[in-house]
Amino acid sequence: MRKNNYYKIFTGQLVEIIKIKGELEKANIIPIIKDKNESARLAGFGSIFNGIDIFVHHDELSESLKILSNLKKAK
Repeated sequence: MRKNNYYKIFTGQLVEIIKIKGELEKANIIPIIKDKNESARLAGFGSIFNGIDIFVHHDELSESLKILSNLKKAK
C-alpha cells in the first residue's frame, strides 16, 4: 500500500467503522481498515490508540466522501 495512493477518510470506533465499511462496499468500494489496537494486541504489545482508520484508494476518494457525507446527514 503506497501511502500517496490511499487517503484516510475517517477515524472512529468499531460500530461506526462497520457501518461506513458496509456502505462503501455497497458502492463497490473496498476500504482498508487499519486498527492499531488490534495490530498491537496480535503482536503482543499493550498499546492503546485512539480509533480505527478507514483508507480508500485515490480513484475512489470522491465517491467515498459523498457516501460519508450522506451518512453524517442521516444521523
